[in-house]
Amino acid sequence: MSLSTIRPARISHVLPDSIAAEIGFAPGDAIVSINGQAPRDLIDYQFLCADEVLDLEVLDEKGRSHRIEIEKDYDDDLGLAFETALFDGLIQCNNRCPFCFIDQQPPGLRDTLYLKDDDYRLSFLYGSYLTLTNLGQREWDRIAQMRLSPLYVSVHATEPDIRSRLLKNPRAGQLMDQLRWFQEQRLQIHAQVVVCPGINDGDHLTRTLTDLASFHQGDLPTVISAAVVPVGMTRFRPDEDELTPVTPDIARQVIAQVQDLQTQFQDQLDSTFAWLADEWFLIGQAPLPPESHYEDYPQIGNGVGSIRLFLKEFDEVAVDLPDRLPSPRTFTWVVGNAVETAFQPLVQRLNQVDGLTVNLVAIASRYWGQEISVTGLITGQDIQAVLRSQPLGDGILLPTLMLKHGETRFLDDSTVEELAQALKTPIWLIDDLDALIDCCGGLEGDRVTCIRPEAIAVS
Repeated sequence: MSLSTIRPARISHVLPDSIAAEIGFAPGDAIVSINGQAPRDLIDYQFLCADEVLDLEVLDEKGRSHRIEIEKDYDDDLGLAFETALFDGLIQCNNRCPFCFIDQQPPGLRDTLYLKDDDYRLSFLYGSYLTLTNLGQREWDRIAQMRLSPLYVSVHATEPDIRSRLLKNPRAGQLMDQLRWFQEQRLQIHAQVVVCPGINDGDHLTRTLTDLASFHQGDLPTVISAAVVPVGMTRFRPDEDELTPVTPDIARQVIAQVQDLQTQFQDQLDSTFAWLADEWFLIGQAPLPPESHYEDYPQIGNGVGSIRLFLKEFDEVAVDLPDRLPSPRTFTWVVGNAVETAFQPLVQRLNQVDGLTVNLVAIASRYWGQEISVTGLITGQDIQAVLRSQPLGDGILLPTLMLKHGETRFLDDSTVEELAQALKTPIWLIDDLDALIDCCGGLEGDRVTCIRPEAIAVS
């Protein structure tokens, strides 16, 4: 990236009672430089703002330039949030993985759904996965200099020919040398392996996990953990993609194979090290491991242990449920059918509240052409097709996992407002367990948002 590609860091939000609020920063202002340096991204911003004396060049909302000097303690945060974490643009993926979800979408959706992120900065900041195939020497040097660790790396296979075949990129075969570089720099990664039956499973999967485990040694293991994830497929994928779906039989074979390796890793490394995503057990109709199996949940972002953690946290917050409601209420709780069996105990507990009825509706996504779907992939079209002929009670409980962050838009570009209108029913947006308990318990405060069709019609 050249300096000419760095755009001013535009402010989206100013925290109340912060240094920035006291100075008078406002949304729409933009930071051009800090102590003479133009920050490339949020990492630079945080690093540069660690100084006790700051000389800021700022553009206000009307484009006028200002010079602002700030004296503060080194660990004081200015209280600014930005429209994007990357001020010089996204580093996009240069691979052509057949299982890439971006390439398995229909045309005509919002532009952001087609951005193929392979940016090490988003990996460091937010835990997104990258392949390491498109990093120039400048970026490797920056990772080492700024100690950007841990990163999250999509491995898929450690054998050069298998990984290059999967990523459709000859540079993908350099992975083992890159892992040795992380080891020499004393930097760490979390690894991900997406299993594609017939390509990187079987002996190849054993080789991959064994190779990765060889870097889990010493006081600062290079590879902290590995997640084994089943390939996801949609009806929009190319016909020539070589992919084979994960069947229940295949899922059970992979579970047995990885569990054997986990036993070895426990003996050798005193850690499970390589974890199976919850989807394997849901597809294979096999029992989930106990909560103690997941240690400190190092791969929760890959859906490893997410159901167990959700059930545990539900038990903790369910104590706030009332014994009875002042007046009866009935809700329709919509989830992906992958979690239908696992969520039955939650529904039974909710329905112990006198006057409360929660009906769980577990949906497979016809939109994506899937028989088994996780909740985050359910679309507005899927919900409308299933619920339009069903009694919905007082309304729908909708997990916001299905929506674009901070918005009410599904992956198919339909909106919650459109769904509420079509079904002529209120929809409660459930961000987390606290919101679920508040809604079911009749405590609709700041933690619960309800979208009502009559309110939309009036507006």
